[in-house]
Amino acid sequence: EAVHTHTFHYIVESLGLDERAVFNMYHEVNSIHDKDAFEMSLTADIMDPNFSTETDEGIKKFIKNLVGFYVIMEGIFFYSGFVMILSFKNRNLMTGIGEQFEYILRDESIHLSFGIELINSIINENKHLWTDDFKQEILDMVEQAVELEIGYAQDCLPDGIIGLNVGMFRDYVQYIADRRL
Repeated sequence: EAVHTHTFHYIVESLGLDERAVFNMYHEVNSIHDKDAFEMSLTADIMDPNFSTETDEGIKKFIKNLVGFYVIMEGIFFYSGFVMILSFKNRNLMTGIGEQFEYILRDESIHLSFGIELINSIINENKHLWTDDFKQEILDMVEQAVELEIGYAQDCLPDGIIGLNVGMFRDYVQYIADRRL
């Protein structure tokens, strides 16, 4: 995780960006704010001091929180951000930052694999909870995440860049989400 922090600071510093302005984007750019608020709502249950997995409802909340963290944040939101930077690296632009993102991508891939394995293990231990309605709840969460991520791409790439535009980004995010599901 230290690599993530170092990379963020390196990027901000090397591009001459104001660190406070970058962090402030969580409040000023609607698509970033919306993604953050959505993610926080998906993982809020486990922060409740009364949260428990001793009931079926508690286990379902836990699964939804895990999907929010591992599948959506680590597996969709992170990956779509990576593709923008890595598209530059593939054209020999921003190669140092692109290389650092490759290391982070490897790390996040391990987190994602662990999370999906954990979710599947809990579902296998509680097959009675994996109903059509619950599957639909998970699908709805992922579909909402995809739309939020596409809104983010529209803010980042309003006119596209060489080799990447919003339409391609939509296809990519949908593909990534399908793989996670």
